[in-house]
Amino acid sequence: MEYASETEVVSAGKHLRSLTNGLNQVLFGQEELIDLVLTGVLARGHILLEGLPGLGKTELVKGLSKLLRLDTKRVQFTPDLLPGDITGNPVLQETNGRREFVFQPGPLFTNIVLADEINRASPKTQSALLEAMQERRVTVLGETHSLPKPFFVLATQNPIELEGTYPLPEAQLDRFLFKLEVTRNNVATLERIVNHRELGSEPKVEAVMDASTFEELLELVRRIFLPDVVGNYIARLVDATHPGQSAASRGIRYGASPRAALGLASAAKARALMNERPHASFEDVKSVASAVLRHRIVLDYNARVEGLSTHDIVRALLEEVPFQDMATPKTLKPA
Repeated sequence: MEYASETEVVSAGKHLRSLTNGLNQVLFGQEELIDLVLTGVLARGHILLEGLPGLGKTELVKGLSKLLRLDTKRVQFTPDLLPGDITGNPVLQETNGRREFVFQPGPLFTNIVLADEINRASPKTQSALLEAMQERRVTVLGETHSLPKPFFVLATQNPIELEGTYPLPEAQLDRFLFKLEVTRNNVATLERIVNHRELGSEPKVEAVMDASTFEELLELVRRIFLPDVVGNYIARLVDATHPGQSAASRGIRYGASPRAALGLASAAKARALMNERPHASFEDVKSVASAVLRHRIVLDYNARVEGLSTHDIVRALLEEVPFQDMATPKTLKPA
């Protein structure tokens, strides 16, 4: 594979800055969140946004679709939503005098799916997304249908403490590359919102690139160089999330999967491109580690009683696991 050149990376950086500036006009005061969302999308990952209602999660996703000029469909997840409502259903139609079932695609057949308040739907409906998120296809009545490219699920969810929510199963959480927390605004940002927004009106943004340009950026991320030492760091970091593998893992019941390691590598390369570098670094991995790992770690009872969170565990892991493998090298055999 031919790795990305400095010229290509710098050229891509201009497009990404325009995209970042556009999203910053949609959502005020959330620069770090916006950078992570773009990093996740460039890594071809699905993103879960968690926060209280009214913080701008939905507007962020809608703004992204406008700026990229990608086909987008919104699904409002409610307790009465059925799996076929999102994947599509076979419909009985008459063709040339014969009746037969014809598949009618659901809202999943688009580039960006805005799964709004995903944890208000039943677990059965939530699980209907599993195949689509992992394999970019849908199987209905034994017939498989490919989804458009690119395909992303950007889901929003309310904190599980709110009434009427169903926690996402671990298998589905693992399909999300990032889980990001949308926090409340400070006073200065609230003042800016009040002075520049009106209730019920959407921010106006213009597209900064077309679908083909965006596809080129996605391909460029794949060509970002990942040094062997960085790959080794990712492997050791994910291994340290399992019980007994590190001091910080004492409160962990189940650790991260190989999918998490692949996600870390992709996200690190995407962040390198965001910063106009043709190679990923240790710092790239550290910057995205919490977003990739914290929803993939399951804590045991004692850790929850102590008030530990998966964010605390990941932070401790990052402090404990060194960049370089410090294991004593094996003695070389004499020639």
